[in-house]
Amino acid sequence: MRTHLPRVTATWSLIGLVLLTINLRAAITGITPVLGELREVFGLSGTEVGVLTTLPVLSLGIFASVAPMVARLLGTEIAIAGSLIMITLGILLRVVESPVSLFVGTILAGAGIAMGNVLMPAVIKRAFPSRVGSLTGLAMMLMAASGAIAAGLAVPLDETGGWRLALAIWAVPSVIALLVWGPLAVRGRRTPPAPSTPAAAGAAADGSLLRSPVAWYVAVFMGLASLMFYVLMSWLPEIMRDAGFAPAAAGMMVSAMMIAGIPLGFLIPVFAARLRDQRPLVAAVAITMVGGLGGLLLVPSAGWIWVLVLGLGTGSAFPLAYTLLNLRAPNPSVAAGLSGMAQTGGYLLAGFGPLAVGVLHDATGGWNVPLVLLLVLVVPEVLFGLLAARPGFVRPARTPAVAALPARPEVTAREPVRVR
Repeated sequence: MRTHLPRVTATWSLIGLVLLTINLRAAITGITPVLGELREVFGLSGTEVGVLTTLPVLSLGIFASVAPMVARLLGTEIAIAGSLIMITLGILLRVVESPVSLFVGTILAGAGIAMGNVLMPAVIKRAFPSRVGSLTGLAMMLMAASGAIAAGLAVPLDETGGWRLALAIWAVPSVIALLVWGPLAVRGRRTPPAPSTPAAAGAAADGSLLRSPVAWYVAVFMGLASLMFYVLMSWLPEIMRDAGFAPAAAGMMVSAMMIAGIPLGFLIPVFAARLRDQRPLVAAVAITMVGGLGGLLLVPSAGWIWVLVLGLGTGSAFPLAYTLLNLRAPNPSVAAGLSGMAQTGGYLLAGFGPLAVGVLHDATGGWNVPLVLLLVLVVPEVLFGLLAARPGFVRPARTPAVAALPARPEVTAREPVRVR
């Protein structure tokens, strides 16, 4: 069903969507390059530094499950405004010279980012149902670009004004975004909710997605795609240094991998939304990931080539998984629920990935076994991706109130996906 918004409201919502996406990565990627100075200032141990780098990803997983419930109780616009407040307060807390504030601020910012991540697909599905592909692509591209920019500017900002400036600067875009979402939240509070059909009520039933196989296919695919990205972002510099590359070059390879995926963040959702069957895109992701990881394992001296190939793979996998949240959802409420479920499991899985790879490296004394493990994990990533990419919609378990309604198959081979 097409949603017709007044032109001014649609334009304001689009501006808000753009500003929201800009704030969903910078607070995470902007802290990693200054960890050395933070360790000295706060007197952190190696274990505490490891916890600090893992907390944002774990926060994304833990708090993603809360976002759909908050949106149902308060409204999507109010929930997003609240998420931006949490991001802003979390960023500002981290500049207080106290280890407790540093860790609490990191958790708070991660919680706000988690809610924004989950609710963004629902905003696109509801406000711009005919532009799912292009706006998801725009969001993915802006998220990747803002993350890369925050990582790239962290050290220059630190050298210019110190670590406080390097961390606090990212509160500026979150405040600007809050100024846009504030009026939207007020408008959303004044607007009475649209009457829901029995099907929609059943689709929004709490916990009903847990019994949907397609919802689990999407969740596992997103989790493994996220795990691959965060493992490589965390350990690629160490892998390349041990392969003989200079520390500066090894560090630049992470940025190169992220930059290579920026254009694909836009293109993949656009292509995915235009295709009735997204399985060819999953197959392309598999080819690039096997090529990049296999190259690192067998010919590490050609590291720059494999890093760019991996940038194409990771830069395609997560945007594709994110787009499937909308393509497999028949309405905005299911999109929010599926997004919360997939991102909760996905980020929790991704959060433990870097830790597991680091333990495996210490146990084996090299990177061959961890790289083989990543190659093995490509297999379930592709299998679940192929299942998630089949045409059809998630069919949540029906509540007793709608149990008498005729059920539709979870995946219908002849049913077109009406998105562009």
